[in-house]
Amino acid sequence: MALSPTLDRFLAGMEYPATRDDLLREATRDGLDADDRAVLRTLPEQSYSAAWHIRYHLARAALRESLTPAARAA
Repeated sequence: MALSPTLDRFLAGMEYPATRDDLLREATRDGLDADDRAVLRTLPEQSYSAAWHIRYHLARAALRESLTPAARAA
C-alpha cells in the first residue's frame, strides 16, 4: 500500500510516541481527507514510536491482504 503524499508528510511531522487515537485526532485537526484517516483507522490500537513503525504496520497489512485467497481469485 502506497501512502498518499499528504499522509506521508503528516506521519513525518507527527510527535512520537503516538497512539492510533492521537494520530486520528491530529489528522482530523490537520484536515487530512477521509481516505487518509481511514488508513489510520486500520492500525492496531497501540503506541507507535516513529513514522517507520506505522509504515511497517500498514505495509504488513497490505501484504497480508494481497495474499488472501479472495484477493488472488480476483
